[in-house]
Amino acid sequence: MSAAPILVSGLINIETTLGIDHFPLDYFPVTYAFDRVASTVSGVGYNVAKALHTLGHDVAMASLIGDDFHGQWVRQAMAALGLATEGLLASLPATPASVILYEPGGRRQIHVDLKTIQQSAYDEARFAAQLAGCRLAVMCNINYNRALLPAVQAAGLPIATDVHVLSDPDDAYNRDFMAAADILFLSDEGLHGRAPEELIGALQARYHNPLIVMGQGSQGALMYVAADRQFHRSAARSPRPVVNTIGAGDALFSAFLHGYLTHGNPYQALDQACLFAGWKVGVAGAADGFLPAGELARLAWAPS
Repeated sequence: MSAAPILVSGLINIETTLGIDHFPLDYFPVTYAFDRVASTVSGVGYNVAKALHTLGHDVAMASLIGDDFHGQWVRQAMAALGLATEGLLASLPATPASVILYEPGGRRQIHVDLKTIQQSAYDEARFAAQLAGCRLAVMCNINYNRALLPAVQAAGLPIATDVHVLSDPDDAYNRDFMAAADILFLSDEGLHGRAPEELIGALQARYHNPLIVMGQGSQGALMYVAADRQFHRSAARSPRPVVNTIGAGDALFSAFLHGYLTHGNPYQALDQACLFAGWKVGVAGAADGFLPAGELARLAWAPS
């Protein structure tokens, strides 16, 4: 696409996935999980950047990686995709990592080691250079982004963020991100029996976000559009069997941004995003399974 780039500022990590037979995991001293162990570059920031790039958008990236072998791997992976690497700062002693267990049917358990990233800062001059000329800033809720939110607001750019699992509208860690967001995403995994409309309503009353979307897994997604003062539910789509639900939320978030930026209709964007996410979970890794825009459009029109 020829439009101005999208800035994605967020976590990149090395992800290892392990397919298991079931949860809870039984103890064995050794298992031979042939074709069920894989390692790749991932992380919320990387996943969103790769998905948007695959959908045809120019992406500027801002992230902290390690001054180590894994940091070099990140650079090589991004360069191979055609993603610019100028915004990668190798200022960490070690690149963050994650291990994800998943069972048949797609349930997953995530183990994340952020290393020292939560105590680290991103260079503000480098961030300003990445931000210049962009039309939207995707500010993931990694800690170093907190200090960068005012620069995005001063530039007059809309902010999209995903706070993932949330139960309290006044959550201390996520409060700054929620207050700054024009497009706010979260998961229903923190509801604990609370009605989704109630939590979304509390968020809107507290932060006045124009768009709030809650991913609900197999139940699809629920959105509140402040301009229309109404909720909208999009049904989940399962165009192929589910392998692992890891990364489904990143896919939903990315595809919604793609659709909304492309045609400005949030309802159509969310319906399309559910299809994109439903296709994505047919693979094991969080950073794989993204459809290009043309293939997504063809799938949307294919007979069900």
